[in-house]
Amino acid sequence: MAVTQLDITSRTPFADGESFGEVGPYNLLEGTAHFTVDPEHPRNEAINDLELAPRDSNGQVRFSADFAMLQPADPDKGNRRILFDVVNRGRKTAFGLNSSPRNTDPGAPLDPGNGFLMRHGFTVVWCGWQADVPFDPNLIGLQAPDALDPDGAPLTGRMLCQFQSNETTNLFLLADRQHDPHPPVDIDDPTSTLTVRDHPNAPGTEISRDQFSFVRVEDEQIEPVPHHIHMPSGFEAGRIYQLVYNTKGSAIVGLGMASVRDINSFLKYGSEEAGNPCADNIDYAYALGRSQSGRFLRSYLFTGLNEDEENRMALDGIIPHVAGGMRGEFNLRFGQPSKDVCFIIPELFPFTDTEQTDPITGETGSILAKLEERDNQVPKVMFMNTSAEYWRGDAALIHTNLESMNDADESENVRRYHFAGTMHGSGNFPPETIRVMDGLKGQLPYNSVDYSPLMRAALINLDRWVSGEAPAPDSLHPSLDKGTSVESRTLKQKFDRIPGVDSPPAVTRAMNLDFGPEVAQGRTLNLPPEHGDEYPALVSDVDEDCNETGGIRLPDLTVPLATYTGWNLRHPDNGNPGLVIGITGGLAGWTLPFAGTKGQREAAEDPRMSIEERYESRDDYLQQALKAATQLVEDGYMLEEDIERTQEKAAAKYDYWTNGHES
Repeated sequence: MAVTQLDITSRTPFADGESFGEVGPYNLLEGTAHFTVDPEHPRNEAINDLELAPRDSNGQVRFSADFAMLQPADPDKGNRRILFDVVNRGRKTAFGLNSSPRNTDPGAPLDPGNGFLMRHGFTVVWCGWQADVPFDPNLIGLQAPDALDPDGAPLTGRMLCQFQSNETTNLFLLADRQHDPHPPVDIDDPTSTLTVRDHPNAPGTEISRDQFSFVRVEDEQIEPVPHHIHMPSGFEAGRIYQLVYNTKGSAIVGLGMASVRDINSFLKYGSEEAGNPCADNIDYAYALGRSQSGRFLRSYLFTGLNEDEENRMALDGIIPHVAGGMRGEFNLRFGQPSKDVCFIIPELFPFTDTEQTDPITGETGSILAKLEERDNQVPKVMFMNTSAEYWRGDAALIHTNLESMNDADESENVRRYHFAGTMHGSGNFPPETIRVMDGLKGQLPYNSVDYSPLMRAALINLDRWVSGEAPAPDSLHPSLDKGTSVESRTLKQKFDRIPGVDSPPAVTRAMNLDFGPEVAQGRTLNLPPEHGDEYPALVSDVDEDCNETGGIRLPDLTVPLATYTGWNLRHPDNGNPGLVIGITGGLAGWTLPFAGTKGQREAAEDPRMSIEERYESRDDYLQQALKAATQLVEDGYMLEEDIERTQEKAAAKYDYWTNGHES
């Protein structure tokens, strides 16, 4: 087994011993997982730079990762399923399925929320995979060795950092979101370049080398460690800065994929004698990744690393959520796994789960090709996205044939779902005007659609599919074949009809980027990359209310009280007001309620029908909402247990907006 030891250093009752239905109470286990991998084994050949790792006396590569697990106190009462929560920048995210309150403090106790995962008997597992997570006892990271040259020295090479602030500053850490920085080899290196742009698809303007430095000078005091970029004149709020420089030291970040593979294999197949706390109690393992960790799962699938060194499938089902058509720096020399989108993601192509040809480069491939080559041990996969990833410009690429410009064929092991009218993270009600996590304002209040019911149903459907109980519901997304998928720029005229709405002056589009001839080997030689042709930027078409027509439509859209989008422009207070929020991370949408009465609508010159024109009464509205929710249950996209919760939210929204509240 690649897990050589699982050190459990803490075992405590979860949620003060609360009992969850027939499953009963849970325990929280925490500790460290220790791994070895064979650098010569063919199942590890996709891990870039593994041949450059230090080896032990047996020729193995050793590393470790933080570990945590929620397990039924009586494992026999569990459902014999693992839900592996692929942590996002070291933070646990799976409890979004429980509709737990958001908490920006990683040290806060896990809130069980509605108890969904525990009531259904899942064993929830976390294990570090990200090598640049800073040390923090409350974060879950990976301790990976550095790659070394033949002389045993650290590698040196070029890397690209990207920065954007919501307020003017003169200082950035050489890392994303306070992760471990990569210091320069030479602080005076004249080849370091800094550019600035207002839009990802716009050309950058170079900033003179004498305008920035790698040491901070304040009051004639010099910062001793060059972990920052400093520009005395200031980095302007909202603008996108890209820094290319020479650095030293490259962790083998691809070992994060081995840690995910091997911890799940260990928990599925390992014995009690080997220290497996789940011995003989697990049949299937499923992975859920959101955003960054969803892009990690797309990369995991692409590299084909789901079979362990004993040729056993580790993950039986995978849900890459809100990952769009992107991957990331998860198996890259000088890779920064935390980095978000926008010119830092090498090799977006291929996008789809079936073979396609890139009309720009002529390259052919699919996300699942490497897995299909190996005894067809392909897990069941659900690609799920919100409107935000479509408006970022890449989500539609996962189901588009770029040569014929129609819907791409779909693998028998895949489903593709679009949550219509939603944003990157599930919305809160009443709509937020200032985002809690970063204090960022949008030009309109944030999207308030809670799509967690669709997530819960997806997990149960995945389990039924994997276990052979029933196939998953059909894919549902904007479709070129059905006429519900359109170019994003064509909708500007429709949105501009609504008073108070400023649509994006320039939409974002995925672009073919040339990182050099060795990108397939995990090395980016061209930094910044050379810009090539743009890919189509397809989104769902919208109805007369500007609500999306393609995808899974919750009652918020089928029985609407407002318009909901997956895009929202930055507020002028935060700089760069023409740019969509989140293009460099934290995608967001907006909510704009209908007028309460016909008179209010006419006074505002709002083309959207008012609430009183749509519904005879509160009861009429709630009856229609109930019918819409029931239909989703019948179609398999929502669980019956969520009907009552959905109705409660519908009532709250009706009362809020008919009582004179505005978003």
